[in-house]
Amino acid sequence: MLQIGDQAPDFTLRTTTGETFRLRDQRGQRSVVLYFYPKDDTPGCTAEACSFRDQYQDFQDLGAEVVGVSSDSEASHQKFTQKHRLPFPLLADAGGQVRKLYEVPRALLGLLPGRVTFVIDKQGVIQYIFNSMSRATDHVAQAREVLRKLDGSH
Repeated sequence: MLQIGDQAPDFTLRTTTGETFRLRDQRGQRSVVLYFYPKDDTPGCTAEACSFRDQYQDFQDLGAEVVGVSSDSEASHQKFTQKHRLPFPLLADAGGQVRKLYEVPRALLGLLPGRVTFVIDKQGVIQYIFNSMSRATDHVAQAREVLRKLDGSH
C-alpha cells in the first residue's frame, strides 16, 4: 500500500480534451490533487466533482492542479465534464492500470472501484491519502487543508 512520504508513481493517460497528462510533467511546477472515483454521473461522484469544481480556484491559488481518474471512457468523461462544467481534467483509466499502480482498494465487497484522493507535492511526493466512499465531498476539504499547510510551510 502506498503511504505518505512515498514517491507518487508516474503515469500517462489521456484527458477529456484528447491531450496527454503525464504526472512527471507536473514535478517542479505544481502540486497535484489526484482523485480516483468510481463512476461518472453517479450521485456521490457528481457531488465530489462539483465540489472540486466550486473550489477549483482555491486549488489553483494554492499552486495545485486537480485531476480526476476513473475507468470510464473518454466519451463518458467528456459528457460528465460538459454537463457539470468541470474545469479540471478527467483521465480515462480504461483497464484500471493507474488505479492498480496507486493501490486503490475496491469498495462495497469488491463490487465498486474505491474513492481515494492523493495530494502530491511539487516534488512528486505523496503528502496525503484520504480513502472514503461515503464522505465524497470531504475529499475536497481535506485536500485543500493539506495544500494550505504545504503552502504555509514553503
